[in-house]
Amino acid sequence: MSTITDGPAKTPSRARVLRGRLLCPDPRQAKIERIADGLLTIGEDGRIASIAPAPNDCALPQSYPGAVILPGFVDTHVHFPQTRVIGSASGPLLRWLERTVFPEELRFHSVRYAAAVAWEFCEALIRHGTTCAAIYGSSHEAATDVLFQELSRSGLRALVGMTLMDRGAPPGLLVGVEEAIAACERLIARWHGHDGRLGFCVTPRFALSCSPELLRAAGRLAEAHGLHVQTHLSENTDELLHTATAFPAARDYLEVYESHGLSGPRSLFAHCIHLSDGEWDRLAAAGGAVAHCPDSNFFLGSGCMRLRAATGRGIRVGLGTDVGAGRSFSLRQVIAGAYDASLIAGAPATAEELLWLATRGGACALGMAAELGCLQPGHAADLAVIDAPEIAAAEGLFDALAFRRDAAPARAVFVRGALLRGAVAAGPEVV
Repeated sequence: MSTITDGPAKTPSRARVLRGRLLCPDPRQAKIERIADGLLTIGEDGRIASIAPAPNDCALPQSYPGAVILPGFVDTHVHFPQTRVIGSASGPLLRWLERTVFPEELRFHSVRYAAAVAWEFCEALIRHGTTCAAIYGSSHEAATDVLFQELSRSGLRALVGMTLMDRGAPPGLLVGVEEAIAACERLIARWHGHDGRLGFCVTPRFALSCSPELLRAAGRLAEAHGLHVQTHLSENTDELLHTATAFPAARDYLEVYESHGLSGPRSLFAHCIHLSDGEWDRLAAAGGAVAHCPDSNFFLGSGCMRLRAATGRGIRVGLGTDVGAGRSFSLRQVIAGAYDASLIAGAPATAEELLWLATRGGACALGMAAELGCLQPGHAADLAVIDAPEIAAAEGLFDALAFRRDAAPARAVFVRGALLRGAVAAGPEVV
């Protein structure tokens, strides 16, 4: 099975020590340890070499006074071609796709346009402390290639897929089965495993945009290369009705993916709002993961996912901004939405748990648990530095980090110990 690994950086970062308030997610449970005054040493290989409380006589000054240092955020569901249509309130899911999304995504036939948006997209991730993301690319091969190029240049980590669709959209977005799989093979050859940071992810948009032949081909492609799969599942009630009509042999929505080889331990399903208990049980048995996207669920009026239906079954869960139905690239905004959704569902989550899902939980959901989401020796030094008030009680600090709607951008962002934030001075001409 192919995996994304953190190989040595092409230009090794110098060993350094950061001193400050450290938030250390537990590797296995939704808990976060606080080190009020800690030292984090980064080795030449871009990994954490050591972490320990600072001694009383420590001469090293605070690296970022007034801030906390924690693992970089992991966005498990975001759409690159929707960067410029954030906040377009044109209706529920299917109407919104028709009126807002598809017209915008048609513009990505232009490589020049795609390059401009790719720069904006990567800068937005960095600005909000996101160091790794699972990204839906364009259905255009060239535009998806441009995104990979910009991700490579920016220093970010990502799983990226060319969005597969051969029906249910304007002709300019549709790509036939053979042509789509050939394009994916070329992108895999060029980018999968690139610099240990980038990977290809098989990406059927959702069942309604794919013929059975394309879904089967996507499943075979993922199996042949040991790739992750990402798609949408059970987001909207009208979507469910149309899916049942399009796939009459399937007993439910999840079985559409199961019957085409797209459900398994490398599968990541976004939304999962209207799953039956039986579907939840089967998803758990298959080892699949879930991208919880509460902000977009609220914005499109889709409903509330039952977080406890997933976590109670041991299903890996990460958080997703789902830009552009999601209204921000900030996973802290998503954390706040996830808290609200948990209250509505009658099973409240804590700020600590949701911060864990935005960091360690996302790493686990993307199959990167061995590398990301922990401040522990041997893990990659992918870090976000976030301004935070000095609050004595742990829950007060977690609440302040999770629920401040006016939170400032990240003060600094590191991948493999290399500083990303502020590294981009100017982008390509905006079209």
